[in-house]
Amino acid sequence: MRVIVVGAGEVGANIAVSLAESHDVIVIDIDPEKVEDLTYSSDILAIKGDGTSLRILEEAGIAEADMLIASTDDDETNLVTCGTAKTTGDVFTIARVRNANFLDTWTRSERAFGVDFMVSTNLLTANDIVRVVGLPAAVDVDPFAGGLVQMAEFEVAADCEIEGQTVEEADKFDALTFAALVQEGDVVIARGQTRIEAGNRVIVIGSPESVQAFSKTVASAETSDEARDIVVVGGSDIGYHTARLLEERGLEPRLIEQDADRGRQLAEDLPGTIVMVHDATDVDFLVGEHIDRADAVIAATDSDEKNLLVSLLAKNIGVARTVAVVEQGQYASLFEAVGTDVAINPREATAEEIVRFTQEGQVENLSLIEGRQAEVLEIEVDEASVLAGRPIHESVAELPSDVVIGAITRDQEFIVPRGGTVINAGDHVVLFVAADVLSRVMELV
Repeated sequence: MRVIVVGAGEVGANIAVSLAESHDVIVIDIDPEKVEDLTYSSDILAIKGDGTSLRILEEAGIAEADMLIASTDDDETNLVTCGTAKTTGDVFTIARVRNANFLDTWTRSERAFGVDFMVSTNLLTANDIVRVVGLPAAVDVDPFAGGLVQMAEFEVAADCEIEGQTVEEADKFDALTFAALVQEGDVVIARGQTRIEAGNRVIVIGSPESVQAFSKTVASAETSDEARDIVVVGGSDIGYHTARLLEERGLEPRLIEQDADRGRQLAEDLPGTIVMVHDATDVDFLVGEHIDRADAVIAATDSDEKNLLVSLLAKNIGVARTVAVVEQGQYASLFEAVGTDVAINPREATAEEIVRFTQEGQVENLSLIEGRQAEVLEIEVDEASVLAGRPIHESVAELPSDVVIGAITRDQEFIVPRGGTVINAGDHVVLFVAADVLSRVMELV
């Protein structure tokens, strides 16, 4: 495809780099430094200009484009860009928005705003937060095959059960596959004799029940098997959606918001949430309200600095688990290094969702691992696939070594992948694939 990406920030750059391997990508941004950086670092054609300008879009070749992705940090700019693009023909448009109200309007009216597909950053982030909080010790969780399969990433603590074991020794769960380890930032395929050390991250793929059971071998003794007492700090749009999703799961979260007017509005909109109006950096207040006994505290204010402070204060008073929203993706690792259990970057979640959508047809679902070092992919196997009609031990001999078959589903049933398991056409297979062999694997499967 010929794809135009408007916005060369964190989201747009990630999308452009991910798509450039298999598509003709052009990027537009008003910032000359971002244009220059992307041009020289990724060898992608980038144009300086305003994406809402018809002239600039025409210069980028909008008439010949198959898809336009509007991914700036401004909702209105993205919507206007899509509307402008539609005046030139029937290019497929994707808009990134923060305000879920735009998403509500779009879902009620087909192609509202001239948008064919809309991604709500705040809603995506809230969903990521709720999935992570629901699985003890997880730092990342993604569902596949309609929820029959889960991919999860866990941090290995020095005192956990599997620390010091080999993958073979730790692999005690029938419906679970060890896909990879992350060691000092590098993704390493998990082999039987690979040793799991403290500080590693373990990536597993399996049934939700097996992943949940495995999480208990990674979680510290202080971590609850099931987080029920959850505190959301910040009545931002992300904070609101997080509390609402927790309510939908039958929980009664508490939410702390400093602004009285916003607190009253949240109390009306969230009948199943206890809303407290106070400064969440007041330690006496936190202890007085027994926040120290919470299973998890989610820092979701509009300030990265305050989210870091809140999560560190919560850990300091004894909270078992903290999750913080980090708008600046480059700081996510810093948050986790200084004590936050999980740092979630809305821009990364958005880029992943858009890349996932652009690959629909060939790929049913995907998750990007450690800055695109690897991907977890769900594919539907067809007759031409190297996997079809053969036992796994035969088909994997034709695949690159940096590929792991993590799970199979057939007729809505989970199948454990073993060497003798025969994969049929029509099966859904979840694969872990290193980035440098991805294009080769997609040709084969």
